[in-house]
Amino acid sequence: MKHMLFALFSFVWVCCLPVNTAAADSEQAYIIDIDGIISPATADYFTRSLEKAIDANAALFLVRLDTPGGLDLSMRGMIKQIIASPVPIVMYVTPGGARAASAGTYLLYASHIAAMTPATNLGAATPVQLKPSFISDEDKPSQEKPNKETEPNTTRSDDAMTRKVVNDAVAYIKGLADLHNRNKDWAEKAVRDAASLTAEAALELKVIDIVANNQRDLLEQLDGRTVSVLGTDRVLNTQSLTLIEVLPDWRNKVLAVITNPNIAYILMMIGIYGLIFEFANPGSIVPGTIGSICLLLALFSLQILPINYAGLALILLGIALMVAEAFQPSFGVLGLGGVAAFAVGSVMLIDVELPGYGINLGVIAGFTVSTVAFFLMALGMVLRNRKQQVTTGQEQMIGATCVAVDDIIGQGRVWVHGEQWTARSKQHLKKGDRAEVLNMHGLILEVKPISTQENKT
Repeated sequence: MKHMLFALFSFVWVCCLPVNTAAADSEQAYIIDIDGIISPATADYFTRSLEKAIDANAALFLVRLDTPGGLDLSMRGMIKQIIASPVPIVMYVTPGGARAASAGTYLLYASHIAAMTPATNLGAATPVQLKPSFISDEDKPSQEKPNKETEPNTTRSDDAMTRKVVNDAVAYIKGLADLHNRNKDWAEKAVRDAASLTAEAALELKVIDIVANNQRDLLEQLDGRTVSVLGTDRVLNTQSLTLIEVLPDWRNKVLAVITNPNIAYILMMIGIYGLIFEFANPGSIVPGTIGSICLLLALFSLQILPINYAGLALILLGIALMVAEAFQPSFGVLGLGGVAAFAVGSVMLIDVELPGYGINLGVIAGFTVSTVAFFLMALGMVLRNRKQQVTTGQEQMIGATCVAVDDIIGQGRVWVHGEQWTARSKQHLKKGDRAEVLNMHGLILEVKPISTQENKT
């Protein structure tokens, strides 16, 4: 009887486990920090963390946000994840002094709950045109206003492109505003006029939902609030949440490092140098292996970064010209052209107005100087080698002195440069006589005896 009761109790306890686990999981809140530009690494970190929260059936996914903006492609990927999430997502701009500018504003509008700390701001959501910073707006012909009297139907292509990008962004952010009944009019101003708001003003204009002094205050204000998740209203219960902070793993960290424009540039240069060294010295193996790995990593980084292909072409042209100078000296013409092309291409490569996506000028200067020094050293070695006497091959053999190994009548053997060679002579040579090599016919030397007086000497 006791065994039967124990078995029945065990069966009931096991059956209740899934229910209890789900209840425990529903009281979890996953937290991540997005601090910096919105990049492919940021999007990967966000997506993988959100998947963990969804798998755990978490009650809340909290993102502590501080960003100047970032890449449109990465931002839109994150917003797709937010809209499709079965877990309520809270975007919280914190700490004091933080901001949700540009792409951060879109993320706030997309989130189920938008919150800010006092002394923070959002806005300035106008799409940034990816153009070289040395081209000013005043210098661009596309910024000139057409003469309506003489050119009533003229439309600058650049102006048309700008309008397309801005109108697309306006429609996008207004659609996000409709999801959670946020201020659409101000959203349009943020895109068209780069308008910005403080936390208090954003709450007053119904751009955000909460102003919280700290995370505890935020959770208290969230308790009992109703949010719409995938078309279903849910009441948040945040009184007994277990907070789980998700930190970036090794994959996120590696991705963040190699997608840094400076690191991508350095990897590309190491890859190019490694391949050049391998081609110049076949069989070295190590330079070629390291160069190939670095170049592949650089190509992966560049294909997700906003690069200027004209800049990349100038870098490759500059290196090619400096290589040509090293092997075909042109008294500096090719070398100077290569240096100029390399420097300009490096500046243009990822020179955009987007915050955090420029290559440091110090890195460019360092690689330019080191590249010039490398090829000057190579050029010097080539010139020194040209002045040295030939020590191998037919040129080195002709004119050399040999010694007859045995008597030569027509053909015999001679000793020259530590080796025995077959030799022909029109004159008789005795064993031990010295002779001069006149020519080579394949592996047979043509020799003539040195005068008897010289032999005696």
